[in-house]
Amino acid sequence: MNEQRLALVVDDHYTNRLLAATLLKRLRWSVLEASDGLSALALSRENDLRLILLDISMPGLSGEETCRQLRAAHDGSPLKIIAYTAHAFAEDRQRLLAGGFDEVLVKPITRQQLENLVGDL
Repeated sequence: MNEQRLALVVDDHYTNRLLAATLLKRLRWSVLEASDGLSALALSRENDLRLILLDISMPGLSGEETCRQLRAAHDGSPLKIIAYTAHAFAEDRQRLLAGGFDEVLVKPITRQQLENLVGDL
């Protein structure tokens, strides 16, 4: 029996969610979408997620705070959280990885970049 590969794309911009969700679906992922951190937290409680693409700059709960809360709620589970951001500076990457993200994906993304990060999940 195949384990379902369920991903969550969190971004306050519809176009960014649409692109990421479309690319994930082409890689045979089932995809949920959220437009903010609070919705992402609720969906993570209701679903067995394996992957979250999480925007950093969102109104309300930031991506970094959302990541901290997701890690606390899913302590020990095999959940991969990827920062999905336009910020590409080395110090931003280091801060995000130290803050609980598994990887950083810089917008705009390509199918190949995404496949390289999630192909083995």
